[in-house]
Amino acid sequence: MSIEKWKSLNRTDLQELAQKKGVTGVTRKTKNELIHALVKLAKAKAKAREIAQPKTKLRGKPQRHAAHLSNGSTSVEEHIERSKYDVGVPTKDLSGKIAKELPRGYGKDRVVCMVRDPYWLHTYWELTRQSVQRAEAALGQDWHGSKPILRLIDVTSTETTSSSEYAVRDIEIHGGCNNWYIDVSNPPRAYRIDIGYLAKNGQFYVLARSNVVTTPRAGMSDMIDENWADFDSEKAAKIFAMSGGFDPGASSLELKQLFEERLRRPMGSPSVTSFGSGAFQFGKHRNFRFQLDAELIVYGSTEPSAKVTLQGDPIKLRPDGTFTVRYSLPDSRQIIPAVAASADGIEERTIVLAVERNTKHLEPVINEVQE
Repeated sequence: MSIEKWKSLNRTDLQELAQKKGVTGVTRKTKNELIHALVKLAKAKAKAREIAQPKTKLRGKPQRHAAHLSNGSTSVEEHIERSKYDVGVPTKDLSGKIAKELPRGYGKDRVVCMVRDPYWLHTYWELTRQSVQRAEAALGQDWHGSKPILRLIDVTSTETTSSSEYAVRDIEIHGGCNNWYIDVSNPPRAYRIDIGYLAKNGQFYVLARSNVVTTPRAGMSDMIDENWADFDSEKAAKIFAMSGGFDPGASSLELKQLFEERLRRPMGSPSVTSFGSGAFQFGKHRNFRFQLDAELIVYGSTEPSAKVTLQGDPIKLRPDGTFTVRYSLPDSRQIIPAVAASADGIEERTIVLAVERNTKHLEPVINEVQE
């Protein structure tokens, strides 16, 4: 509000305005004194904003952490955080000053295990210097000659006990790596990985312990109903006709029986489908067809009593807690959040799966026929 507008107000309105802005003793001030106090307060706020806004560009490498610089000025992150509250003050583009590389570590001891397929696990870890020093102190004289290892532990529940586990094997690693692929067998099985130092006398000092994962069953899924959700007679006729190369006498009998079972009606000859008989005659000439498609299979496991959702939709679990869901896989990027909640509602875990498909059609190659 300008001085002219303040002068147009009466003394009562000016008192209310000055009181809201923090001016003290408004009841004892005249109209001119109130206007003078408002002007003085506006100048003080403008000067404070000018001091808060840096006049020169920051130089040097961006800081990885939002901490004060050694020369007493503020870091790039603090300038950005402060600029969000400086209304009306022009800001500078500081996006180029922010560190774009992820840190090499987070200063925490951890080992994470993931399932790649029914026969392979992938694990990665981070160990701090302090944890290695604790292992050295604990092993004492046995530290010399000890080796860093990954211990693969089978924690699959059995009918006799729910907490049985045993070490499958030890995998010797070296200090220059932080991830490892581990082959396993006899899926489905549940595994955990311990990382630590193994002394020559057999003593094993554990530095970190991973989460428990379960490998899925090997082979094709026995759940196919999702693929038939939008399947109708027109699509069946098209696929049935293509199965024989547009030749009525070469259509697949097994495919015909499968379609008749799913559609609950007899399948006619491909020559009388909506394609018409002319399509098959034309196909004998240079109407060479080649089609390719893909679908996404998502599978996992949890406690049989848990509640699981994929993309917000509830998933029906098998009696052993495993599940399999098939999705269409168009040319795009799909984000599939999976959430599992315990039966008592106390614990909830979320895994986000990102999948991208990019199909490219190359130009056809025509080979010359030699007579």
